[in-house]
Amino acid sequence: MTRNSRRLIAVLCGAAATLMLGCSSLKTPATADVAVSKAAVDNAASAGAAQFAPVELLAARDKLALANKAMAVKDYKLARDMAAQAQADAKLAQGKANSAKAQAAADALQDDIRVLREELERNL
Repeated sequence: MTRNSRRLIAVLCGAAATLMLGCSSLKTPATADVAVSKAAVDNAASAGAAQFAPVELLAARDKLALANKAMAVKDYKLARDMAAQAQADAKLAQGKANSAKAQAAADALQDDIRVLREELERNL
């Protein structure tokens, strides 16, 4: 082998190793992103999003399913993107659910105050 062909082989081997290392590092963050998104969807569901923000929760679940499918076919970039979108939708759903529950509690408190005022006026 000539000196140039040895250099070419060394460069190609280095490039292949770098490519393999880069591709393997994509899987770990994608797996973590999907796991975080699943936790976000679960948190939104437990916060009452199914009742108060069903559209957003459904969108989050659909995108999480797409992220899982992308992981299965080793499309880690798509998996990360779908996981990020699922997480954003889940956080929106959780926020809407928490807001709706807080509004319901405030409305109930206002009703209680109104009843107390009526009782007070009646007794005067």
